Amino acid sequence: MAASNYSLKVNRDLLDPNFESYRLSLDAIPTYNVELDAAVEEVKLKDTQYTLEHMRAFGMYNYLQLDPWYEDSVLFVDCKGRVLSLTVTLDTALGKAREVFHITESSQCEDRLCASLSLTSATWAALSDGTGRLYVLRTSKRGDSSHMKWEPLFSEVLGEPFIILHSISHVQAGVHNMEVLLLRVQKDPQETKGSGYSVSLEWITVANTKKYEVTKRRVLRGKSVPHYAAVEPQGKGLMVASEKPFLFTHVDGQPVEQPEPEPMEVEKTDPIYFWQQTAEDLTVCVRMPEGVTKEEVWFRLTADNISIGVQGFPPLLEGQLFTSVDPEASAWIIKNEKSLEVTLQKRSEGPMWPELVMGDRRGEYVMSDEQAALICERLAHLTSEELVNLGSHQYLFTVDVNPSEMPCLCLRHDVDALVWQPHPDQPSNMWEHVATFNALGYVQASKRDKKFATCAPNFSYASLCECLRRAFIYRQPSPVETVLFNRKQGRQVGQVAKQQVTSLDSDKPILGFRATNERLYILTSSNLFVLKVNNN
Repeated sequence: MAASNYSLKVNRDLLDPNFESYRLSLDAIPTYNVELDAAVEEVKLKDTQYTLEHMRAFGMYNYLQLDPWYEDSVLFVDCKGRVLSLTVTLDTALGKAREVFHITESSQCEDRLCASLSLTSATWAALSDGTGRLYVLRTSKRGDSSHMKWEPLFSEVLGEPFIILHSISHVQAGVHNMEVLLLRVQKDPQETKGSGYSVSLEWITVANTKKYEVTKRRVLRGKSVPHYAAVEPQGKGLMVASEKPFLFTHVDGQPVEQPEPEPMEVEKTDPIYFWQQTAEDLTVCVRMPEGVTKEEVWFRLTADNISIGVQGFPPLLEGQLFTSVDPEASAWIIKNEKSLEVTLQKRSEGPMWPELVMGDRRGEYVMSDEQAALICERLAHLTSEELVNLGSHQYLFTVDVNPSEMPCLCLRHDVDALVWQPHPDQPSNMWEHVATFNALGYVQASKRDKKFATCAPNFSYASLCECLRRAFIYRQPSPVETVLFNRKQGRQVGQVAKQQVTSLDSDKPILGFRATNERLYILTSSNLFVLKVNNN
């Protein structure tokens, strides 16, 4: 039940400091349309499900699932309770989605959630009906050549409604085990200062002893919906990436004794400095001894480091800046004989800094009225994913790259987007940097109506979609056929990264969004669109 923290080590060989920008390509993306027999029902949140955590967990749910074991095979659940599968082999001859399972035991539930599906292995799946019932399904081999219906080997109501975040299948001591991770947002009487709700993760083991049954239940609680949560291979543990910590509270219904925190006296101190920022610059006010003169001020600034203090004393503020500044365009003045006001010019205009000096927590960030209003507006429109940060690394998306590995996590690093592959069995390389999408971190921050983001398993492109119609595709740099020159630097450009924009012929909200190496799949309530992004 122990938790560990690990640092993220960037592979510099996967970064491109010379990347300039994406070039808009007007090449048309072939788009094909499958009309659905019955609608995909978007479950609207009730008045009681009013918190930001409800919206993050259920309002932004991706209704489309990609089968990582069978190429270009996607699945979804329609309003009739049918699990439908579509496998694409020839874009110009798309068939109808095929029913593989039908939810028949679903009961009425006032706080019903959307049905959720997790493909556990090449032959197993876990399904929630949205009312609190969990199915464990033997699918046999899936894909286009299989026409077998899925067989339910376990069906049980497990309490309040939930969605499935992740599941795995493994054999231990000759017994087949399914590990399933469930998420709930529940009323919490102990949460008196906040929304009144907390987030529950329940890790369930279903094992085939004489029949499939629940053999272990573990509950964790936290105050924010995790960006990433997955069961480690062989069910040895969980990996969770979240804004706020999770603690095990119950195992098999019994409370887990929480360790008593060691008493610690914490002296409350005022911030040493205050800072605020715009897209172009930063303003820092450092508290100084009253009556200090400019001759007594110690100030050193390079592109990446700052040191501020009084001559003959240890620096008041010193360390590496979050990102580079332009020292020549920066300046300082003494204000009211008791503070030093420093203006720093950002070298890269646009990205907002989550901290001023790396690792320094002695300052206080002062948000401008304009920035506060912008955040309130984004929260009101419930497109707040871009506001969430893991430390200084903004979460972008989760993607299945290799079905034999845990899902990958994509985080913003400066202006780029970096993909990380977890290796729970390698403590020295727990999070491996496996791919980079140049400038995607900066690009996605400008998409105010962004709903989903993903990438191809081979990292050939990344894609974002808005709530309605539009999808954006960002390709990795590729060699150019004609000679191009950078006018500013006077050098030849060998590679160009293309950006493409497509607009769907639909006025329905986008409910699902998945990418394969060749195709992009976009689900609305009445249609499944297939976009041919790459050729073999």
